Amino acid sequence: MVDALEAAIAAALAGRLPVEFSRANRGRELVLRTSREALPALMLLLRDEPSLDFAQLMDVCGVDHPSRPERFDVVYNLLSMTKNARVTVMVSTDELLPVPSMAPLWPTATWFEREAWDMFGITFAGLSDLRRLLTDYGFEGHPLRKDFPLTGFSEVRYDAEAGRVVYEPVKLTQDFRDFDFLSPWEAMTTLPGDEKVHLNRIEAPKE
Repeated sequence: MVDALEAAIAAALAGRLPVEFSRANRGRELVLRTSREALPALMLLLRDEPSLDFAQLMDVCGVDHPSRPERFDVVYNLLSMTKNARVTVMVSTDELLPVPSMAPLWPTATWFEREAWDMFGITFAGLSDLRRLLTDYGFEGHPLRKDFPLTGFSEVRYDAEAGRVVYEPVKLTQDFRDFDFLSPWEAMTTLPGDEKVHLNRIEAPKE
């Protein structure tokens, strides 16, 4: 199935676009890697070529490789209902170079590309609604980047006295807690496997 799909795509391309073929998921999924410049033409061909008919854009996501000059991979997952086939298209970019938006071909790409911008900071040329989607409008940074601190930069809470949402630096306060590691059911009965909790409480024999 994957071999036939690769042959059909290669025949439709006829060497006109720079595309590298590879496999994923133990050879069961076809992956196409191309350049940012060739992305619109490739996606249009995959959508409109009758022998392919990848009419549905299932999602767009990002992958961060901080050690690379072009640290981000933008991943497009396409589905052909008529051919019962899936294909993944990938392009690479960095923090500054924009990727052509696929919203003119698939309007649903607007939502996915906004999410990629919010989480990774990937910019899309031609996207008319490039706003944050999952974080607040005043949020700083992009949470899914590998170099983003796990605790974030600020925390948000509602201040009743001020009557509004306020931003404050992250404070990791840890209350002191004393763990006795005993079963919460010890006072009621001894459950199977909990016999050990009584070993340290055996009273000394009376003289």
